[in-house]
Amino acid sequence: MERNTSSSLRRGLALLDAVRAATPAGGATLSELALAVGVHKSSALRLLQPMTETGLVRVGHGRYVLGPRTAQLGRVYLDSVDLRALAQPALRRLVERSGESVHLVLPDLPHMVYIDKIDGPGRVRMNSSIGSRQPCHSTGVGRAYLAFAGSDAVERVIALGLTARTTRTVTDPDEFRALLAAVRERGYAVDDVENEDDIRCVAAPVFDHAGTVTAALSVSGLATRVTPERVGPLGELVAAAGHEVSALLGAPPPESPHAGTVSPSARTTPSAPSREDTP
Repeated sequence: MERNTSSSLRRGLALLDAVRAATPAGGATLSELALAVGVHKSSALRLLQPMTETGLVRVGHGRYVLGPRTAQLGRVYLDSVDLRALAQPALRRLVERSGESVHLVLPDLPHMVYIDKIDGPGRVRMNSSIGSRQPCHSTGVGRAYLAFAGSDAVERVIALGLTARTTRTVTDPDEFRALLAAVRERGYAVDDVENEDDIRCVAAPVFDHAGTVTAALSVSGLATRVTPERVGPLGELVAAAGHEVSALLGAPPPESPHAGTVSPSARTTPSAPSREDTP
């Protein structure tokens, strides 16, 4: 297909994006926008005029911010979003890059509900199924969600009991709170063989357009494959996938990106014996 080479349209879209970036800080002046896009002030003014006339951009006291029309467009988009369909490309890339099974979950405290699953390419197949529920406190996806869900959600889960699912499950409330603080710091959570014997999971949160945590996704596999040495590289992959899905939901960019690059050590190399387990 022939590429659209309309330079005016591209500059106009770049200006709109510059306005978007400046809006949280109170907007930007015409000079600042022209400089950001690399055009003359007269050109920027010409391109901004139809945007102000249609409500995409609003100007006041010499500063440009997003207008009410963008909220209408955003709402139409958000109302049409199917999270499973939206996340599928990111989940499939995560399978390819990690070589392990991936899951997408939603909260139903004190549990997480699995709404999508893609098995890894190896012989191992996870016993998890769409619609199944697992505890928040002992799963990577639950911890990825709780770490950003606020203290009320965390204390509710703690009050219901941090039941030991394996001999490694964290059951002390203070230790659990510290664990969630570490998740917030690095951007991903780990179930270190704490929900099912022989299964290790690395998970990341998904945020909506308001910056509110709304879901989580994970990479899960046998502990002999998802080794402690792979947790860090897999964490970068999972966090990157979480950022990708969050961006599609309209979430603001992360303050300190953990997406990183794809590390070769995160990829699957040896095959493991066949076994079925739940992440």
